[in-house]
Amino acid sequence: MFQRILVCLDGSKLAEQILPYAAEEALHFDSKLILLQVVTLPGTIVTPAVPGVPGVPVPVPVSAKAKAEAMQKEEATARSYLESAVKLLQAKGLNAEWVTRQGPLVGEAIVNYAKQNKIDLIAMATHGRSGLGRAVLGSIADYVLRESGLPILLIHPKKEV
Repeated sequence: MFQRILVCLDGSKLAEQILPYAAEEALHFDSKLILLQVVTLPGTIVTPAVPGVPGVPVPVPVSAKAKAEAMQKEEATARSYLESAVKLLQAKGLNAEWVTRQGPLVGEAIVNYAKQNKIDLIAMATHGRSGLGRAVLGSIADYVLRESGLPILLIHPKKEV
């Protein structure tokens, strides 16, 4: 039923908690797992402190060169992380590969990838933000659920210890 399962990760232990569930679905349906991490462009960076005011961070615009360097670093980190995760899944006999995408809107990048690559199921963990945190940061899971038109395997992970 599900030939291609997109597993959305962000490098966090919370997001990784979807992996056993996705792996079980892949085993059951003999599916291919595609691990995806979206790398976002930094718009500003926060300096360690404001000169003359100890302990007060300040946002500073990022130059084009600094953005490019930051993206390369983030992309390399994501690749390394996903390669390790795929190796673990492959060691369990699963058909798995990884992919990264760049973009300012994570939910949109996930939905676009799913539509362009004939994904049958999207698996992801929600970070469980509520109230103001959800209003300010939005919910990637909500966006994917509303916009993808695909079945979603969504878990609310246990908090990190």
